Amino acid sequence: MHKRIKDLSQWLKQKGYTFAFINSIPNIFYLTGFYCDPHERLLGLLVFPGDDPVLVCPGLEVSRARGDGWQGEIIEYSDLQDPWELTSDLIKFKVNDQNIAAVEKEFLPVSRSEALMKILPGLQFAPVEEKLIEMRNIKGLDEITVMREAGKLADRAMAAAVSVLSEGVTEAEVAAFLEYEMRKAGVPRMAFSTIVLFGARSAISHGVPSAVQLKPGDLVLIDMGVVYGGYCSDITRTFAYKQISPEFREIYEITHLAQMEAIKACQPGNPISAVDKGARDVIVAAGYGENTGMRVGHGIGIEIHEYPSVSGANNDLLQEGMYFTVEPGIYFDGRGGVRIEDDILITVNGYESLTAYPKELQIIG
Repeated sequence: MHKRIKDLSQWLKQKGYTFAFINSIPNIFYLTGFYCDPHERLLGLLVFPGDDPVLVCPGLEVSRARGDGWQGEIIEYSDLQDPWELTSDLIKFKVNDQNIAAVEKEFLPVSRSEALMKILPGLQFAPVEEKLIEMRNIKGLDEITVMREAGKLADRAMAAAVSVLSEGVTEAEVAAFLEYEMRKAGVPRMAFSTIVLFGARSAISHGVPSAVQLKPGDLVLIDMGVVYGGYCSDITRTFAYKQISPEFREIYEITHLAQMEAIKACQPGNPISAVDKGARDVIVAAGYGENTGMRVGHGIGIEIHEYPSVSGANNDLLQEGMYFTVEPGIYFDGRGGVRIEDDILITVNGYESLTAYPKELQIIG
């Protein structure tokens, strides 16, 4: 049994729960090593206290599950079969006095909860998120090794994007080029929709690349990440093309200083809120508090956004193995914005930045 599943199984036993039903793609990957998007089909992992797990899997995907290392039992079904009927006897056999299933309340559709309750009338649900967040929050050495490579690929993609910044190139062309370069490097998919924004559009925090052309004096904001080995990276850099106004040069330096102060707070034992405060204090002191609204970062791993939320409201303590972004920004609607982002891993004595593309102000061209 995979160690992660064993840990979950022991937690179920401690809680007295009947079983766990996992059906989100990220959590199935985390627990089994099998990544699959089954679309509308059911892909589920049944974990039992003190017993072997079972994967409910479309027949179309069974060979991939085995190829990704799943050695446990599989309930395989075709498109002409009802997976719940095939699973019913197994679930009924495992029932205990409490009759409680641990489920992902954020990811369990009503139709699937009803299917489970039809198998076990009176079944109650308890959240499994607390345990899975606890497990996924602290990255192991195998995960860190993969994430370092994802960070290096993000740096490489940023360099590719910069190489094609020239007058008249469009936001969409730059995004397409860096994604093409990553495909050639063997990256299966981007971590999220690549953001490339020029000029005034750089103030749109999550803007979509368009046909807008690059011109002298534009800010260039590039926010992108890749997936490598199932784990995400996420990096943002802001550049100037040909020239930059004194105002935005100052804004850039304030943002850079804010990020450095936030990263200084990335020490095991510090409250997570101290990271947000480190950046926010710099920006507020410079008089731009109203121009920065977002939290300073978010957890990253199998998903591009996961625990922890790096905000001023999160007083949980930083621990070795936590991995998150630090990305302060200052934005002016209709004029432009600056954001600088890196991926930070908490280590036993401090932190390690897994993205390393230079972040001193670069005036391209």
